[in-house]
Amino acid sequence: MFLGSHTISMDAKGRLAIPARIRETLVEVCGGRLVVTAHTEERCLLVYPEPQWLEILPKIEALPSFNKIARRTQRLLIGYATPLDVDANGRVLLPPTLREYAQLDKKLMLVGQGKKLELWSEEGWQNWLDADADGGEMPDEMQSLSL
Repeated sequence: MFLGSHTISMDAKGRLAIPARIRETLVEVCGGRLVVTAHTEERCLLVYPEPQWLEILPKIEALPSFNKIARRTQRLLIGYATPLDVDANGRVLLPPTLREYAQLDKKLMLVGQGKKLELWSEEGWQNWLDADADGGEMPDEMQSLSL
């Protein structure tokens, strides 16, 4: 399970070091094999351990191709999906297409989301935190959530 937020840096070649605690979990769960893809609603990236991605890929492929929203989701998630390996130094190399999509620069935020991670530009993350949270109706499932 991936929890917490981590400030990390990316070099000019697009390499970023995965924090040790997350790296250890990734090696345990998937041997360091990841799939990174575009988030469908935000300008950030989704980072899946490969087995987790292989579970959801058939569900994405099964979406109705004649529905515009479903087709957009397929194009973003599958079209940007890139298999990556964590190298011996605990780094991954993000391709330019993913860096451009998420508008990633040197300073990044890696945010745990349970079974996956999100990778944000530090500025994008701060903008999201500062944005007004009134973006729609609260789902029924959240009405009964007690923290």
